[in-house]
Amino acid sequence: MELFERNACDLSEMIKSRKISSKELTESVFGRIKAVEGKVDAYLTLDKENALKKAEEVDAKIAAGEELSPLAGIPMGIKDNISTKGLKTTCASKMLYNYVPPFNATVMNKLESNDVVVTGKLNMDEFAMGSSTENSHFKPTRNPFDTDRIPGGSSGGSAAAVAACEAIVSLGSDTGGSIRQPASYCGVVGLKPTYGSVSRYGLVAFASSLDQIGPLGRCVKDVAMVQSAIAGHDRYDATSAYREYPDFSAALNADVKGLKIGVPKEYFGDGIDPFVKQSVMNAVKELERLGATVKEISLPSTDYALSSYYIISSAEASSNLARFDGVRYGFRAEDYDGLVDMYERSRSEGFGDEVKRRIMLGTFVLSSGFYDAYYKKAKLLQRRIQQEFSDQFADVDIIATPTVPTTAFKIGQNTDDPLKMYATDICTVTVNIAGLPAISIPCAYDDKGLPVGIQLIGGKFTEQRLLNSAYAFEQLVGGFKKPQL
Repeated sequence: MELFERNACDLSEMIKSRKISSKELTESVFGRIKAVEGKVDAYLTLDKENALKKAEEVDAKIAAGEELSPLAGIPMGIKDNISTKGLKTTCASKMLYNYVPPFNATVMNKLESNDVVVTGKLNMDEFAMGSSTENSHFKPTRNPFDTDRIPGGSSGGSAAAVAACEAIVSLGSDTGGSIRQPASYCGVVGLKPTYGSVSRYGLVAFASSLDQIGPLGRCVKDVAMVQSAIAGHDRYDATSAYREYPDFSAALNADVKGLKIGVPKEYFGDGIDPFVKQSVMNAVKELERLGATVKEISLPSTDYALSSYYIISSAEASSNLARFDGVRYGFRAEDYDGLVDMYERSRSEGFGDEVKRRIMLGTFVLSSGFYDAYYKKAKLLQRRIQQEFSDQFADVDIIATPTVPTTAFKIGQNTDDPLKMYATDICTVTVNIAGLPAISIPCAYDDKGLPVGIQLIGGKFTEQRLLNSAYAFEQLVGGFKKPQL
């Protein structure tokens, strides 16, 4: 087995025991990138020189006998909406095509303190607005299991890089399913943490009340390792929670005896592919065989969640993206007549169609005469959805659903139908609306070899329970299946 194919937890032990060097591992990963990146297009920016330099520093620390983090020397890709000092952060947009941040996101400072090797910045839907990574200004990313298909979005590059072994682990961001959905399509593990458990400082905002940074990996233990490194309170983020977090990886166990699993009937109705539905139910039965108990539950507001999500997220996007005006940084139109014309031309030329669509929708629902009819009702529905989850978690420990209604569709198949594209998020948006943690893990492959994911949802700050449940299932059915590229 090549080094780039191994999991972070195994590589960590190999580096610490000096069976391999971090530099050897990093060179192996970049060799893999050179071999398959032309087929996958997961990266927007590579940082090989600094990655090898960091790997050499880790090797020197190990030679000196220093005690290092489990993530020390592990190559990791970073979604391109997370601020990296001195390394381009474009959000896959023409608006920020040349932006080099003067500061790190808090998660990057945490990863640096853990001696992670950053390989580069990963492709995404522009400003995280999309479900397929086709909305990138620069290029679409392709699914490693079938390069004619989408990898999901908006963290498509983050999922595809891990699946294609172009990174050992990666960071993504999740506003309505943007970690879990591509994790499902690409057959990897993706965790959306509880809102407030990971600092958003340095994450370029899409919808501030919904956004959350989280890890992707090829196994549950790798995801747990990264989550342990990035979780924690941050004084630079006013929404960051004051609480202590366990070492999620060290506390992993596969005992699910007595675990109560809720299966919401609304997530298994019309629009869910029969194979996906059956695969998820089979996975639930496997957990039941391990000692869990299963009961059907109801989350009746689910049918309205998608409408609520797109109203709230677009409203916040219209406010957050007002800062991109061509004045201080980023793209500025070359020809304009006066200040107002410069604003208009810079934004018209700098933003893509999907971003413009959401800005216009957000501005509309916040405008006088429509605020009460749309935005206020969406916020009331958000409270109702939160309460419905809270009520159910009084009786069950976790909730199991499909991650996505179907397997990955072909590139270009849904680009002319935004509503059909939005519908891919139907199983994931409720989690962000309620601020809950959720994890997607692969549970089956269809007759075309395309992955299917099961989503496990927990109450606030129950990441350890989710990781344990996912770990138990993974131990039972096996882990990542490498695509043939």
